[in-house]
Amino acid sequence: MIVGSSDHTSSSDVSVNRPGHKQIHGDVVVNGKPCDCDVIADCRVGDAVSLEVKLTNRSKSAVGPFFLTVVPFQDYQNGVQNHDLQDAVTFIGSSTFYISSVNPTENSVCVGALLFLYTGDFYLNIKFQDDSTGRDLPPAWFCLPSVHIKAQEPIEAAA
Repeated sequence: MIVGSSDHTSSSDVSVNRPGHKQIHGDVVVNGKPCDCDVIADCRVGDAVSLEVKLTNRSKSAVGPFFLTVVPFQDYQNGVQNHDLQDAVTFIGSSTFYISSVNPTENSVCVGALLFLYTGDFYLNIKFQDDSTGRDLPPAWFCLPSVHIKAQEPIEAAA
C-alpha cells in the first residue's frame, strides 16, 4: 500500500543525490520506531513487523516513477550474505511498491509488514529504481542503508 502525504518528520535520514538524479530523502520506520543502519530493531518470531519507507523529494521538480523493493538477507560477517530466506522471512502483502510520482517538497510512503519465522539477525536492503522512460542510461538502483532487525524468541506467558 502506498500512502501520499506532504508532511515531513525526520527519523532516520538518508539522502540520495546522484548525477542526473533528483535529491531524494529516505526515512525508515520499523514497528513505529525510526530505524537506520546504526539502530537494531527488535521483534519477536511470529509477530508481524510493520515497515514504513518514506521517500521525500527535496528538489524543485517532480521525480518518478519508481519501483521500491525490500530484500531481506542475513550477513554472516565474513563477506557472505544469505538471500535465500523464503523459509525464514515472509512478507505480509508485497515486497515491491510502485510510486508514480513525488512532487517537490512532498513524500510518498510505502507501508508493508514482514513475518520472521526463526530467530536471528536479519537485514533489509531497501532499494529503489528510477523507472522513467526518456533516459539514455539503463535503469539504476539506488539503495538506502540496510536496516538491522533482530528476531528473538516469543515471550512465553507465565504459568
